[in-house]
Amino acid sequence: MNRLQYDQVRQNDRVIRPMVPDDLPAVMDIELQGYSHPWSESIFRDCFRENYRLWAYDCGGVLGGYAIVAYLYDEAHLLNLCVAPVVRREGAGRQLLRHLLARAAHEGMEQGILEVRVSNQAAIDLYQSEGFRIIGERPGYYPAPEGKEDAIVMTRNLSSA
Repeated sequence: MNRLQYDQVRQNDRVIRPMVPDDLPAVMDIELQGYSHPWSESIFRDCFRENYRLWAYDCGGVLGGYAIVAYLYDEAHLLNLCVAPVVRREGAGRQLLRHLLARAAHEGMEQGILEVRVSNQAAIDLYQSEGFRIIGERPGYYPAPEGKEDAIVMTRNLSSA
């Protein structure tokens, strides 16, 4: 099998499915690798609620990423999206984002909203390329090694998701 064929097979084993509590050890491993101030396992456990959607990016039975979205009225608030280092730069984050937006639109949500660190240019670029626009900032929103870091607030209409 040549490299192209191998990559095609490898991509075909990737699915997005609902996250389950049994995913939490792998979620915590990715979370600890992805963030300087990670969520605790109890925060993730608290997200298993009716008005939340928890998505797992499954790579042939191995968790490659996840997304947590809270639904409030007509708004889907992206709270956490993280991809394992081994699948970064392969489109996993974009696939998760597109999936959660499409599902939110299908479930009647009218807009998506999120906060992102001002220093996270890669995420800002991804969100903008998927139709999000900046609507404001939240000063001192995120913990940082030396105090607090501002967040950019972004939104996207979901009627075109």
